[in-house]
Amino acid sequence: MALLLECRGKEPKMGNDCWLAPNATIVGDVEMGDQCSVWFNAVIRGDVNSIKLGNKVNIQDGAVLHCTYEKTTVELGNNVSVGHNALVHGCTVEDNVLIGMGAIVMDNCYIESNCIIAAGAVLLEGTRIESWSIYAGIPAKKVKTLSPELFKGEVQRIADNYLMYSSWFKK
Repeated sequence: MALLLECRGKEPKMGNDCWLAPNATIVGDVEMGDQCSVWFNAVIRGDVNSIKLGNKVNIQDGAVLHCTYEKTTVELGNNVSVGHNALVHGCTVEDNVLIGMGAIVMDNCYIESNCIIAAGAVLLEGTRIESWSIYAGIPAKKVKTLSPELFKGEVQRIADNYLMYSSWFKK
């Protein structure tokens, strides 16, 4: 069973039909929408500020979500995939976004809807990502416009797959 901890009088809240890996850790002021999944060794630390996840969000293996005390929160929209070992810190992510494996998203970043942040990309503090963009590199820069085909083939496919994968573990 996942480790769910109260902190400073706040405890994690889950929507309907969520799945949490047995070794996922979710702490404090965390609120998840429906059909979310938090995978093996992922950590969502709402100890210093709030973390809100929309519907159909997947936080993959080893990913970390955290904020800065009394300064930043984390807000993820609907249909967001946070890849393996990604670090998402004190930022806002709108709907339909894929944050690739090992990516780092720093405080006060704002990612608009329908984007891909490539694996290993580093979004420096305060970066704003425009809709329908793909950002890659260190520091991350726009490398191309996201086509509808790539959106469907990557962003939508991965979000749908993780909903399916989580169903394999639900009892």
